[in-house]
Amino acid sequence: MILPISTFTKQYGNDDSLRIWVKAGSASRIETSMDEVRQILRGRRHLAYGAADDFVMETNQSFLSIWAGISGAFFGTTIAIASISLIVGGIVIMNIMLVSVTERTREIGLRKSMGARRADILLQFLIESSAIAAIGGVWGIFLGVMLAKLVSWVTPLPSAIEGWSIVVGFCVATSVGLFFGVYPATKASRLDPVVALRSE
Repeated sequence: MILPISTFTKQYGNDDSLRIWVKAGSASRIETSMDEVRQILRGRRHLAYGAADDFVMETNQSFLSIWAGISGAFFGTTIAIASISLIVGGIVIMNIMLVSVTERTREIGLRKSMGARRADILLQFLIESSAIAAIGGVWGIFLGVMLAKLVSWVTPLPSAIEGWSIVVGFCVATSVGLFFGVYPATKASRLDPVVALRSE
């Protein structure tokens, strides 16, 4: 409710808490306007020259600073959780690829006996591990976008998804698969073709 300050003081007196909103003419005049308001309030409240203010002045910047602190802490926590998730996902991919190498040992030996080089085997398994991670990344991006839209639909909180964040998310997911696929791919490329062909 907005009402004249004279009406407020007449109805409730001068001892109750009161919030006064002041709008500066422009952004460049915010500091000047605050000084003017401070002088007016100190005069109206009969404060001595050396006395501290017995009122509080806040600007949008104050609220933005508080929000920046909260969002910064939230962002840091999110990064930590995401990092743990990426490591766990990478380990899972590495185990899947190690099992794949074990199950396809005979196939690897056959490919090597037909002339495949170590680099060919290495590249094949790196592509496979990256593909697994990329598929997971696509699903993660899709679910993240849907969750953000759902939050904006059921709550008053807005959501915005930048195109660069989708690209970065996909590249990070693929990179995790590539990084954790190096060891299984290297192990596959170093198999002796004779020993690999004898495996059951």
